[in-house]
Amino acid sequence: MRIRLLTCLAAALALVASLVSPANAELYNPRQDWLRASTAGLFLHWGMFTAPRHTDCAAWEHDVTAGGWTPDYWIDEAKKLGASYVVLTTFHSRLGYARPWPSKIPGSCATQRDFLGELIAAGKAKGVRVMLYMTDDPQWHNETGHESLDSAAYSAYKGKPVDLTTRQGFGEFGYDLFDEVMDRYSDLAGFWIDNDNEYWEQHGLYEHIREKRPSMLLSNNNEDTPIMDTVSNEQKTGMTPSYDYPQAVWTPMPRLTEADYKLPTNGDWWYSGGDQAVDFRLSTGRYITNAGSSIKSLMAETAMLNGKFPPQQEAFNNFMASWTQPIKESLQGTEGGGYMYGGMQPGFWNDGAHGVITVKPGAKTQYVHVVTRPSTNLVRLRDNGYRVTGVSDLRTGKPMRFAQSGGYLSILDIQDWDTYDTVFKVDTAGQQYFYDKGTIKATASANGASAANLVDGSYLNYWDAGGQLPVSVTLDLGRKRSTAYLAVHERESSPTYARESFGRPEDSARIKDYRVYASDDGQNWRTVRTGALPSTRGVQFIDVGEVHARYLKLEVLNTWAGPQAKAFFHQLALDEIDVAYGYPDPRGEVPLEAESWRNGFEGKASPVWCEACSGTNEVTGLDRGAVVFRDVQAGGPSRLQLDTTGSGTLAVSVNGAAPITVTVPPTAPGVVTPTAVAVPLNAGANTIKVSGTAGLDRIAVAPLPPESYTPRTTLTVQPAGVQWVSPGQQSLRVTASLRLDVDDPIDQVSLAPVVPAGWTVQGDPVTASSLRLGQVLSGSWTVTAPAAQDVTIPVTASFQTLGRAKSVSKPVQVKQRPADRVFMREAEDSANDIGDAGVTSCAACSGGQKVRNIGGSAGAAVTFPDVTVAAAGQYRLYLDFTVNGDRSYFVSVNGGAPAEVKVSGAGNNTPYTTSVPVTLNAGANTIRIGNDRAGAPDLDRISLG
Repeated sequence: MRIRLLTCLAAALALVASLVSPANAELYNPRQDWLRASTAGLFLHWGMFTAPRHTDCAAWEHDVTAGGWTPDYWIDEAKKLGASYVVLTTFHSRLGYARPWPSKIPGSCATQRDFLGELIAAGKAKGVRVMLYMTDDPQWHNETGHESLDSAAYSAYKGKPVDLTTRQGFGEFGYDLFDEVMDRYSDLAGFWIDNDNEYWEQHGLYEHIREKRPSMLLSNNNEDTPIMDTVSNEQKTGMTPSYDYPQAVWTPMPRLTEADYKLPTNGDWWYSGGDQAVDFRLSTGRYITNAGSSIKSLMAETAMLNGKFPPQQEAFNNFMASWTQPIKESLQGTEGGGYMYGGMQPGFWNDGAHGVITVKPGAKTQYVHVVTRPSTNLVRLRDNGYRVTGVSDLRTGKPMRFAQSGGYLSILDIQDWDTYDTVFKVDTAGQQYFYDKGTIKATASANGASAANLVDGSYLNYWDAGGQLPVSVTLDLGRKRSTAYLAVHERESSPTYARESFGRPEDSARIKDYRVYASDDGQNWRTVRTGALPSTRGVQFIDVGEVHARYLKLEVLNTWAGPQAKAFFHQLALDEIDVAYGYPDPRGEVPLEAESWRNGFEGKASPVWCEACSGTNEVTGLDRGAVVFRDVQAGGPSRLQLDTTGSGTLAVSVNGAAPITVTVPPTAPGVVTPTAVAVPLNAGANTIKVSGTAGLDRIAVAPLPPESYTPRTTLTVQPAGVQWVSPGQQSLRVTASLRLDVDDPIDQVSLAPVVPAGWTVQGDPVTASSLRLGQVLSGSWTVTAPAAQDVTIPVTASFQTLGRAKSVSKPVQVKQRPADRVFMREAEDSANDIGDAGVTSCAACSGGQKVRNIGGSAGAAVTFPDVTVAAAGQYRLYLDFTVNGDRSYFVSVNGGAPAEVKVSGAGNNTPYTTSVPVTLNAGANTIRIGNDRAGAPDLDRISLG
């Protein structure tokens, strides 16, 4: 991949528009059929600067041929990976802009040997298609002192002066190359385009391709451009678990989507010498989870000069050829399950398990891929109404014992775990107990006209709340009916968590806090369920117990997205809502069900009917008795999960010891809620006695998570960014919020800043006895220093999880302002408005961050409010920045006419400083820095002299 700023106007607008509205793209076309049927592709970065680096085109071509390059090797290696296409990435900004075909158009390296043509022919013979990578970006033309672009030669060819180092000139050059390739290679599958060039858009390149070669596919990187067939997503990282690539993807099905990632764990996208390792766990996990979300895995390998892959990459290819063979039917001809194609619920399952579902569209067979195995020998997942008739281990064919009840499938007694993906083939009789969509009418409090899309059975239509929250959806069942749960299909148009991608903030636009109401007449409503949904992909379920009503209302109070991600904040879109009146017929028994005949019942404790419970029974009367679980096997101290109904407390006694009190959170009648506690079990058999005021469905025992485990939280602290202060006593207002992001409660929560000796804090720590999924603890304090000094003030949240003390922290950095500055502020400071720009890391920058993606539109600017000076007059405004090439800022003070500031530099990680005179008012001023017409440099900070 090339490294660049996405700063042109079209790119910025296309990305923002794609995040908040449908792409209006051509979702289905016969030219896409082959890619829809694909699981994977091979991304080949290979060119003049492949090690050993060449600067002479003829010498590079000679050495490639002399080294024994052959197209069949690449095609065969692709087939080992299950790849049905290859993207040849040679006309690349960081690889010398080489063209691996005998081009008649001068301007950059072109070979005499037709490497591209040979590859296309070899692929066609073996059923592998070839796409050609095309870059839009000339900025790296002289990256290391060698000029890769020949403007003079191209100008002579065109009969007019053209500067290939400019975006317009390079765009014209690229346009000609597209035409040449289309004329030469009718069997080329299409183009993989690394972002748009303004010249291409202005001159209708993509429309021209559609007219000239309607069968060729168009793919674009990191943008949802409507005319493109495919949305590609480059090197997403930071997920939990790390392999779950789809968590970072924001394009809903059925849009064709790729995940583009490196197989070598380290190093460049291209071969730069050495034999880089391949992380088998990460790479296989990505492969499987992408398949489980109908995302194509475009895997980048680093071919050497002669085309061969380094030994560790070859070894991975050989491994994949054998490892995927027994599970091929679950990966080929399948779609992601839990989405528009049906299937059970993917994601986080029991006891640390995580995986995805693949389904055969139109068939009743689906596949459960356990990528992270649980700490126990069973897998338990939501069945989405499918009645299961049989389960088998796909690799071995071994039939598996299973149980089903209360909306869950449990696969039991699993002994043969695959290291990377244990796959179970699940045969079903289809979905049961869902009301016919034709009998339900939907209305909404916002954008009500489109609410009918929620029950039309089509995922090509959806309901958008139009930026309004809270918002509600009302479902009219036609008459008074029973309801057990709602299956909510949220539109997969955002990542699942807060992140930055190419410097732009992203966040989850999924439901967080909700309420469900019921009514017999549509006028008088009663609350039947309150809670929070996790920010995860796939169908989500809201159990309501047993409700008898004609009308149901789902009120969404908020979503997970924060205000830092403007494209996602207050956005909500839903594809479908299904209403279920029951669960598939129960079968089998899950270990440690409360009503099991193996248990002992004391006093008034006895089993009663509970449709949503495991085994369709729970034990009540525990306030006047107890249930005793005998022969509970464990390996030592364990995590005990209690699935309960009602509310109150439970007393848990282990092996006759003093009882441990467990608080059961309140919930609706007939709704099962899990609560976990650490218990001192012995290795071997144990006895657990449970009494109390709640109902008990089942218990589950698993090893405690590792000591390093900390439930995922989001800690937001302001001010963010280095705070530059003047001499003397200083006070800062600090605010913080802690949010729990997983359904794993934390207890004894405390949040406060921790100041150095000599400092004072006004305000006590804020505390909560517990936090559950989505709940927030917030506080505000004033911290005061005796004198200006360079310090870091951590704002720390401490809490207990399963009896272990944990903490998370974020710093507020305070530094003394230099003596020759009267004001200084970081560009990434939370006091600023960065609009459509974004914050990114920069090790060489002040505070370790900078603002990128400035310019190209009026919205992509940084506005500094409250720039305060003591006296009116002229000051010198210093701009600390990074830039590669020649660019301009436009600086406006207090809404005045913008002044252009031209800058130049080499390398986006090298800080520079420039200055411009500005006239300021006494007191607060506002300074805006941007470039409405073109990309501007990245901005580190500003200061006043």
